[in-house]
Amino acid sequence: MTAVSDELRANGRVIALVPTMGYFHRGHLSLFQVAKANADLLVVSIFVNPIQFGPAEDYRGYPRNVDGDRAMAQNAGVDYLFCPEADVMYPSGYSTYVEVTALQHLLCGAFRPHHFKGVATICLKLFNIVKPHVVVFGQKDAQQAVIIRRMIQDLNLDLEMIVAPTVREPDGLAASSRNEYLTSEEREEAVVLHKALEHARRLIESGERRYETVRGEIVALIQEKPLAELEYAEIVEADTLKKVDPLRGDILIAVACRFGKARLIDNIALKI
Repeated sequence: MTAVSDELRANGRVIALVPTMGYFHRGHLSLFQVAKANADLLVVSIFVNPIQFGPAEDYRGYPRNVDGDRAMAQNAGVDYLFCPEADVMYPSGYSTYVEVTALQHLLCGAFRPHHFKGVATICLKLFNIVKPHVVVFGQKDAQQAVIIRRMIQDLNLDLEMIVAPTVREPDGLAASSRNEYLTSEEREEAVVLHKALEHARRLIESGERRYETVRGEIVALIQEKPLAELEYAEIVEADTLKKVDPLRGDILIAVACRFGKARLIDNIALKI
């Protein structure tokens, strides 16, 4: 992969990278479109990264479909599919990790303490291997995007990062590979996450600025659903991920909730 990238760069070609864990859906395809619009060639990586999963999480059971992904990538105009194995990315004796300390333990990091250490590490490795000029991430994984942007800035990486909008199903549920885990009843209830976020948006746009009021209504709406196990509902500064009260500036309203086997996240960004 690095040899291919070196040759492409030597010929003046602009390379975009979309890092993924595979099991492609419409959200991934939208990232590919954004990447292709900003580069000459598109590399998509597929790697289910073991070091971003906790011991009790779904690494073994994470949905995989490499043959289906390959067909979708080809139809979407992906130029190169990079699918390394875990023992190649983390050979015997591997001992180097990347941590974005100010951001990695907030929001999802409070519930998945090693997750973003794994995410930052694998992203830096992919950036070094693929040598892209442009990388594209999705807004659905907002904390991930904030952390990777900070890593790029802090480590003086010579690449541009683009965050593409969240892709949703017709009823508002954010596209996610983990939606595959949902039963029909859980799938019906999971729409409450988007509805709660939109309710919060309307409250703020109508003039509400109190953190506890807006957060309280998000929590109440989600907890009306018997299958929902809310992990967090937070309103934070978009760049620091710290609680903001009263609500002002660039903010992120973010939720994480379990429905059975599925842990779902969603968010909306607002400028007040």
